[in-house]
Amino acid sequence: MHDIRAIRENPAAFDAALSRRGLEPVSSEILRIDEARRAAILEAETAQADQNKAAKDIGAAKAAGDDAAFQRLRDEVSAKKAAVGELQARAKELDDALMTLLMGLPNLPNSDVPDGEDENDNVEVHRWGTPREFDFQPKEHYEIAGVQSGMDFETAAKLSGSRFVVLSGAVARLHRALAQFMLDTHVSENGLTETWTPVLVRDEMMYGTGQLPKFGDDSYQTTNGWWLVPTAEVSLTNMVNGDTLDEDTLPRRHVAHTQCFRSEAGSAGRDTSGMLRQHQFEKVEMVSITHPDHSRDELDRMTGCAQGILEKLGLPYRTMVLCTGDMGFGAQRTHDIEVWLPGQNTYREISSVSVCGDFQARRMNTRFKPTGGGKLDFVHTLNGSGLAVGRCLIAVLENGQEADGSITLPAGLLPWLGGKTRISAEGAMV
Repeated sequence: MHDIRAIRENPAAFDAALSRRGLEPVSSEILRIDEARRAAILEAETAQADQNKAAKDIGAAKAAGDDAAFQRLRDEVSAKKAAVGELQARAKELDDALMTLLMGLPNLPNSDVPDGEDENDNVEVHRWGTPREFDFQPKEHYEIAGVQSGMDFETAAKLSGSRFVVLSGAVARLHRALAQFMLDTHVSENGLTETWTPVLVRDEMMYGTGQLPKFGDDSYQTTNGWWLVPTAEVSLTNMVNGDTLDEDTLPRRHVAHTQCFRSEAGSAGRDTSGMLRQHQFEKVEMVSITHPDHSRDELDRMTGCAQGILEKLGLPYRTMVLCTGDMGFGAQRTHDIEVWLPGQNTYREISSVSVCGDFQARRMNTRFKPTGGGKLDFVHTLNGSGLAVGRCLIAVLENGQEADGSITLPAGLLPWLGGKTRISAEGAMV
C-alpha cells in the first residue's frame, strides 16, 4: 500500500511512477477522497467535543436544580450523539473508500527498472553456463523414455482434472531430492532459517502480501473462507503481520518448502503439455524482512542464492530485470532467473526474486524500532523462489537426457540420491 502523505506532498511524482506501469493518473481522486475524509474526521471530533461539553453541563444543571436547563441540555446531548454517529459513519465510509483505492494500486517501480510493456522489453543482466549441444533432437521432459513411466498425467486427470500430475518411482524420488537439496543448501550455505508454515491462510494474510483484493481469481478459497497459498511468500511474510520488530533482529531470512496452489486464471492455452504450469506444485521460497537501507543489497544476495542452486546443478541460466510492464503487483524491482530447457530450445522462468520496499509492510502494518531510539519505521520485504521444484525437475530431466532415453543426473545432487547417477530408459534410478 502507498503512503498517503507522500502522495499529498508530490502527487505529480506518484502519477508519473504509476504511468510507467501503464496506469492513468489517479492522485486527484485519491486526494479528493482524502480531503473529504479528513474534513469528516475533524467535523466528527468537533461534534464529539461539543457533546462531551454538553454532557458535563448536564451535571452542573442537575446539581443546581435547574430542571429546564437540565432537560434542554439532555435533549441537546441526545441530538449531538446522533449527529456524531452519522459523522463518524461518514468518516469511516470515506476511509474505507480511500483504503480500497490504495489497496488496488500496484507498487511504484524503482528508478533503475527499465521501462517497457511486456516480457519482450525485459533486460538480460547475467548469463551462466553454455547450453549443451546434443547429437540428437532433445525431447521435452514428458517425452523422454526414462520419464514416461514416472510422470502420469492421465491418472492425475482422472483424480483431479487437467494441469495435475502423478509422479512415481525414480521421477518422484528426484523431485523430492531436489527440494531437500535446495533447503539444505539455503540453510547450511546461505544462512536462511528453515521454516514450516500452514498452506491455508486467512483473508488478512492475502491482503497483506497483495493477492487480495485484485487477484482472488488466481487462487483457491475453501468453503469456510481459508485461502490455499499460491506461494509460501504469503505465510512467511505475514509471520510479522502487525508486529513491531527490534532493529537488531533484522534481517530475518526464512526459507520454506511448501505445496502451492494456483487457479492459473487467464492462462488458458498456455503450457498445457507436461508439468510446466500446474494447479498444484511445490516451491522452495525465500523471504527476507530487512531494514530499508539494506533491501536493495538483499535483492542481489537473494538472487545469488537462487542462481547458486542452478550452478550447483550445472544448469545454464540467464537473469533478467523485468520491465515496468512485466513486474508483479507488489514489486519495486524483480529479477527473473530463466533456466535453459533444450526440449523447448529456450529459457523459461524458474525463479522470480523481488524487492517490495515498504509496500507489503504498510498493508501488514509491520514496523521496526530503531536500536538507538527514534521514530518507528516500516520494514522492507523481499521474496523469491529458491527454486520452483517442478520446473527444476523439468530442467534436470531435459538437460540430462541421452539418446537412448536415459537421464544423467547432476553430480551435485548425488548425496541426496544415495549416490545414484542415472535414470535408465526403463525409468529405474541406477
